[in-house]
Amino acid sequence: MQPHRWQCYIASSSQALFSKVPMKTLLQTLAASLLLTTAATAGAQGSAQWSPTRPVRMIVPFPPGGAVDVVARIVASRLPERLGQQLVVDNRGGANAIIGTEIAAKAAPDGYTLLIVPIGHSITPSVVKKLPYDTLKDFAAIGLVGNGAYVLVVNNSVPAKSVSEFVALAKSRPGQLNYAYTGHGNATHLAGELFKVLAGVDMVGIVYKGGGPSLTDLIGGQISAFFSGVSSGSAQIRAGKIRALGVTTLRRSAALPDVPTIAEAGVPGYEVDGWYGLVAPTSTSPAIIRRFNSDLAAVLTASEVKERLLTSGIDARASTPAAFHQLIERDIARWAEVVKKAKISQE
Repeated sequence: MQPHRWQCYIASSSQALFSKVPMKTLLQTLAASLLLTTAATAGAQGSAQWSPTRPVRMIVPFPPGGAVDVVARIVASRLPERLGQQLVVDNRGGANAIIGTEIAAKAAPDGYTLLIVPIGHSITPSVVKKLPYDTLKDFAAIGLVGNGAYVLVVNNSVPAKSVSEFVALAKSRPGQLNYAYTGHGNATHLAGELFKVLAGVDMVGIVYKGGGPSLTDLIGGQISAFFSGVSSGSAQIRAGKIRALGVTTLRRSAALPDVPTIAEAGVPGYEVDGWYGLVAPTSTSPAIIRRFNSDLAAVLTASEVKERLLTSGIDARASTPAAFHQLIERDIARWAEVVKKAKISQE
């Protein structure tokens, strides 16, 4: 078959054109074109969103029923809608959250293991000499879930009806009142120790494995007081099973608006604020971290989630991974000073 006249013209014109272009220039042009094509392909691949193909595990390093568990399950109730996969809550309590945290630290960084952490995540490094993980190096920050207050609650048989009355009672019975805390050196422990220092009282701390067991014994009368997470204690307070005396933050909690702050109710300068957030094993790819951060932020804007968290005493507050990492780093230094001032011995 003979070529058409216009095909012959184009072929001859192209040959004439390329014959006038130096070979070096032609090769440079081809190389540049190849480089641009490769970069575009890489950019397209880098912008592709990671998606899980099997259920994701969220480790809660405390037993069921405590504050961290409550917050985790609120987030877990909506996150699967965004992920397109089931999210399994895995409670691994014990050793002041160290057991569950170590499990997460040693998990494969493939996007299928998350860890929810409270403010105690930044306290433990100052209290425990030899952790089986490095709080900063072994985890990749995903983002904040929110922050909230603790609330000083007492057994109904305790005669004190206010913080000032409780302080007076503790002073009249040095070493006789006890309070629960959910792990040596965590936020509930420091809340009690800081209260003892600022109020000038002598109380005996009793360690529990989590907020659930602590509340059970508080209701049962085995202990006198507990600095409970508002998220886990509010239901028992509303049911009249325990009595709330004061919240630990500088501002009153929207979940317990009628409960004064401990600072305004008789212990000036008292403040313990708590946050919750998500982390993943270190070396988890940036694409996976971005996906979880984006989905978490979207979940936290849902009115139902915000309301459930607020009812539990948590102010929903998203953040970037970098901002959450900086918060953890800052609080490690901040709580180290508090541990030192409270003279909490290391284990």
